[in-house]
Amino acid sequence: MRETTHAGEYRLPRHRLAERLARDGVKDPKVLAAVQEVPRHRLLPEALWAQAYRDAALPIGDGQTISAPSVVARMSEALQLTGRETVLEIGTGSGYQAAVLARLAARVVSIERLPGMAARARRALDALGTTNVVVHLGDGTRGRPSEGPFDAIAVTAGGPEVPEPLLAQLAAGGRLVGPFGPRGAQVLLRVHRIGHGRLRREVLGRCRFVDLIGEHGWQA
Repeated sequence: MRETTHAGEYRLPRHRLAERLARDGVKDPKVLAAVQEVPRHRLLPEALWAQAYRDAALPIGDGQTISAPSVVARMSEALQLTGRETVLEIGTGSGYQAAVLARLAARVVSIERLPGMAARARRALDALGTTNVVVHLGDGTRGRPSEGPFDAIAVTAGGPEVPEPLLAQLAAGGRLVGPFGPRGAQVLLRVHRIGHGRLRREVLGRCRFVDLIGEHGWQA
């Protein structure tokens, strides 16, 4: 990733955000560093820059939100990345989760179903100098089989259940993390593929996300 001119912007709020996340239980120093490094305000409309380093979800248009930093950190930590992985992200949104993952993995393949959102995220990621993220327009519930299998999969919208195509694209030893369950009663789930067959599922806690729309999610 090349250096950008945004590294010094909002330096103190970014540092304080990372400190708050550490106090709240985020333990992986690489995740804390990534959250501190990403200029979250640059992934938001300028009118919301003053709110960028609150630990809160914020609107980004088209009925979508940028996830709270604690949610992004929690999901990133749950993927247990070492820096060598290829990660599939379902739901690019603002590009914030992708920007954090780009600092923790070798490559990120992100899928967004809304054309305008995908275009804005790509421009924002380019402006941040993020060169190891590719953004595709499409139905994220189908995954991206032509580029799999993936070492890790992050699903950033809530579906009724884990899409089978995503499980099929999870590499041996890989982890999938995302919110699943009925609307209003979702849980953050981690699915670990043990070898080439068995799947181990762990509930990481309750959560609430925008809907995962697609063939293997909620219907629009």
